[in-house]
Amino acid sequence: MALAKIVYASLTGNTEEVADIVAEALENLDLEVELNECTQVDASDFEDADLCIVATYTYGDGDLPDEIVDFYEDLLELDLSEKIFGVCGSGDTFYDDFGKSIDDFEAAFLKIGATKGADAVKVDLAAEEEDIQKLEAFAKKLAEAL
Repeated sequence: MALAKIVYASLTGNTEEVADIVAEALENLDLEVELNECTQVDASDFEDADLCIVATYTYGDGDLPDEIVDFYEDLLELDLSEKIFGVCGSGDTFYDDFGKSIDDFEAAFLKIGATKGADAVKVDLAAEEEDIQKLEAFAKKLAEAL
């Protein structure tokens, strides 16, 4: 059974909810899923996964959340050329750099050789019904990429 690892950073709970939606969708597609908050795992844990997913929020004017910076920097030192990845998360369209941390993680995965399995999903604040459908489609596309 393929293993999907989801690592998330969440301040208000919105991104944790996004990660939970993706995790449930992947489990419904018969994947084994490990879901962890970013300070509880190492980036190198992705080396044991078939599918690597980061769910993050963007802080203020396009900044990575403080709690995921070390994970991000460690990720850049890996070679994940055999892995499929996906990035999702939440942000606030009030800011010019809506969801920039999601873009930063996508660029990082591409830089270390991972293959994008699905287009990133950005949720404005909390996930609404339309966002849930997008996240479920994101999970399905990632599973198909395996």
